[in-house]
Amino acid sequence: MSRPRRSPSGDERKRDAERTRERILEAALAEFGEHGYAGARTSAIAARAGVNQQLISYYFDGKEGLFQALQRRWETGGGAPRPDSSLAEVVSQFVKQAGAQRSWARMLAWEGLADTGAAAPADDGERRSGDYFAAMVDDVRRRQQAGELAGDLDPAYVLLTFFAATLAPTVLPQIVRRVTGLAADSPEFLETYAEQLNRIVARLAVPGPAA
Repeated sequence: MSRPRRSPSGDERKRDAERTRERILEAALAEFGEHGYAGARTSAIAARAGVNQQLISYYFDGKEGLFQALQRRWETGGGAPRPDSSLAEVVSQFVKQAGAQRSWARMLAWEGLADTGAAAPADDGERRSGDYFAAMVDDVRRRQQAGELAGDLDPAYVLLTFFAATLAPTVLPQIVRRVTGLAADSPEFLETYAEQLNRIVARLAVPGPAA
């Protein structure tokens, strides 16, 4: 005689929900990275995650909420520089992360391509992103005051340059191949590129007149 099936406890249900959310987020990252926000389909995300499509609405309130959840994860996870690292180490870290997790870089690139630049009231997600990037500019400014960056450089434009350099292997792999002869996703290129950027950033500390 078989025993009656035991109902899952509250902790087990919570763990199952967390695992489901994680599968959906990982599937969404791959889908957004391959097709961008406009081209991504919740049905495809659900199929990748192996879940019912209705769970995306249940956990994230649809595609937009899912995209914003991924943005928050990037901002609170690998996208945040470590204060105890040098500026050169931070840039090298971003390059290596972008190479190892290309879906994140591709998602940022797609987001940029879809940006119309039209003036519109910012939603909560845009405000959070604005606060996040403002904090990153403040971090570069703090490093400048500590002597890591020449005084005649604008922290906002320096940060923009760092982002462009980080995304280059993902956005311009054909240029990487033609210039260096290496595949943009190869360990050899990523290691050399990170090391060279480290050297370049270190040169930015040459003293200059205050802006």
